[in-house]
Amino acid sequence: MTFILWCILLILCWPLALMAVVLYPFVWLLLLPFRIVGIAVGGVLEFLRAIMMLPARALGSRR
Repeated sequence: MTFILWCILLILCWPLALMAVVLYPFVWLLLLPFRIVGIAVGGVLEFLRAIMMLPARALGSRR
């Protein structure tokens, strides 16, 4: 889907499409730390959820 949108942009305004291709790696590198933080926060929240559910799982309750 992204490629099709880029092709449409290439037809309509080719300088903007070429600029998007050039800038995409820089934007990806800029957003990489936020993705890493998101993965870490998600892991911590899943760990806390597992700790909170441990007594219920140990007693054998069903969902």
